[in-house]
Amino acid sequence: MSQTLQPSLREQQHPLIRGLADCIESTWERYLDLEPYNLPAELGYVEGRLEGEKLIIENRCYQTPQFRKLHLELAKVGTMLDILHCVMFPRSEYDLPMFGTDLVGGRGQISAAIADLSPLSANLTLPDNFQQSLKALPAINFSQPRELPAWGDIFSEFCIFVRPGDAEEEAQFLSRVEEFLAIHCQSAIAAQQVSPEKQAELLAGQKYYCTKQQQNDKTRRVLEKAFGSDWADYYMTTVLFDFVDSN
Repeated sequence: MSQTLQPSLREQQHPLIRGLADCIESTWERYLDLEPYNLPAELGYVEGRLEGEKLIIENRCYQTPQFRKLHLELAKVGTMLDILHCVMFPRSEYDLPMFGTDLVGGRGQISAAIADLSPLSANLTLPDNFQQSLKALPAINFSQPRELPAWGDIFSEFCIFVRPGDAEEEAQFLSRVEEFLAIHCQSAIAAQQVSPEKQAELLAGQKYYCTKQQQNDKTRRVLEKAFGSDWADYYMTTVLFDFVDSN
């Protein structure tokens, strides 16, 4: 089931953002049984202003039997800032990590590219099948690795956080994210339901992940400048990093 983002915003963004958005959607459609996930109507498409520039946010959300929410966000602030944000929120019945990826750039340059399959277990380790699949991927050496934020204990040893140095490194990042997605979707399809005790552990892990991500001051500052602190908090806790306490 296709619910492709309108091309108007995507086509104005950095080529890596366009390529990654296309890759995410095509991988979801290839492997998963997508159904709409209903965001509040006013949050699907949002316009505002930031430092005199027009800010546009487009959101698309889905759900599947394995994932309670698949979220893809594209955002643009004039010529200053291009953003892609994506998170896959698994249902707690399945022992699956959190897939997340973000691209941030402006004026033709990607300044930050991150992707990870983040563990939700109490000991913050990925399930064995994920570790085996990820360890089997060939190593990639990026010329400009970046340091994870102070709240970044949620990320796995396989997390990539870089400033791509050239078109080749951008292509390598895109290819690695595609591999992460394929591993994740294939594992989700094959996953068996876990015990109620394990579900409670995974729910707590997802809450911890979201609470940590809500500490991202850079995201919050952009939203606060454009829409005010109350709206920024609402958006970060309702759209970007919401969590449930029980099934």
